[in-house]
Amino acid sequence: MERLTILVVDDEAVIRDGLLRILNGDRFSVEVCRSGHAAIELLQQKEYDLIITDLKMPGMNGIEVLKAVRALQPDVPVVMITGYATVDTAVDAMKNGAVDYIAKPFTPEQILEKVERALEQRTVMLDEIYLKKEISSHHGFDQFVGESREMQKVYRRIMQVAPTDSTVLISGESGTGKELVARAIHKNSPRRDLPFVAVDCTSLAENLLESELFGHVKGSFTGAMQTKVGLFKVADGGTLFLDEVSNISLTTQAKLLRVLQERHVTPIGGTQPVPINIHLIAASNRNLKTMISEGAFREDLYFRLNIIPIELPPLRERKGDLPLLISHFLQKFTTEIGKEIRGFAPDALALLESYRFPGNVRELENTIERAVVLAEGDVIRRDDLELAESAAPDPGMMPGGYVPSNLEELKEIRRHIRGKAVETVEKAFVLSALERNNWNITRAAEETGLLRPNFQGMLKKLGISVKDQLER
Repeated sequence: MERLTILVVDDEAVIRDGLLRILNGDRFSVEVCRSGHAAIELLQQKEYDLIITDLKMPGMNGIEVLKAVRALQPDVPVVMITGYATVDTAVDAMKNGAVDYIAKPFTPEQILEKVERALEQRTVMLDEIYLKKEISSHHGFDQFVGESREMQKVYRRIMQVAPTDSTVLISGESGTGKELVARAIHKNSPRRDLPFVAVDCTSLAENLLESELFGHVKGSFTGAMQTKVGLFKVADGGTLFLDEVSNISLTTQAKLLRVLQERHVTPIGGTQPVPINIHLIAASNRNLKTMISEGAFREDLYFRLNIIPIELPPLRERKGDLPLLISHFLQKFTTEIGKEIRGFAPDALALLESYRFPGNVRELENTIERAVVLAEGDVIRRDDLELAESAAPDPGMMPGGYVPSNLEELKEIRRHIRGKAVETVEKAFVLSALERNNWNITRAAEETGLLRPNFQGMLKKLGISVKDQLER
């Protein structure tokens, strides 16, 4: 039987050696490393069945390792070990995706029990993932990536409305996947074998949009060289999706309202109404209630459209899905483009986590594709992302710049500020030690009480090159 592979990450040699003696054998193959940075390098090179990591480590702590695991190998369980066992640290570890938590010192029996439990959870999780993929493929959810509570609500609403002919209004910012939702509703409806017709209401002028929607008869206006069947009739029996319905003029809104009320269309220039049988789904990236108060959208049409509302959350409100999305798009574009890329450098992952993504999932997808194309090595670096830094939280701009809009964003800002403050102190700490020891890394590490690999890890994390410092 093939042995399961376990990676142990701990800066204390006694813990690494102890876990190696306890676990390495006929069933498990154990690898050890001293730092989070080293762990990420290994995670980018090979796959593991279980990660055991210390929480408190210099350079990169266990929570940061945990986040990297979720981005690089999201199906791998992580057990967190620490000598600082508190309720807060346990909650923080679990909140970030750890499957279990154990305090130092621990017995061989305790760690074996934790490992067995974590691997059992992994088996259950893999079975659930397989089942989910089967269900997703059948129900048209295969294009969705996300397991957050917000997206689960969306999936449930899709399945509730799909068997019906009730009109649906999908709202959400640009790039959140409104057309994907419309297509999933159609695929799960009794109309799935009939046409799905999508109309972008922003791409056509008013007179052309009416002609596209309702059709026209030959000679009804200049340029009408032949009779044209409208999209309402093309979609007959199936689903018509009106994307960005907020861009329809008030005149066309009145005609659309009549069509929905009477269930027939009259082509431009025609006299005979044509019956239609469609499931109408509309979408908007603007607040239609605000437009109603401004006189830009008809209230009666809004109530006609908003029978079943579906609200798509922006990516910044479903950050828990970010590692899954990053992993999905990386796999997608490395396959399509034909490049072998192992993953992301820690600073690149940190930037993706702090970025607000105003363009939502579409922007993330475009960012990953661009990074895969531009990456010169087998790891995506921070510069390969080419993100608009101004859209990321910047504590240096507070309070006049970025302002959090909810509790989760406030927590993220606090973590970001703490991280920046610690980084500033760390940089001063290592530079001062190096200067006192004539830029000798070994002596600087000994003086500060750090192991040389850990000291080097801090230099790497902070982007400090001794050679560059000496050449200045």
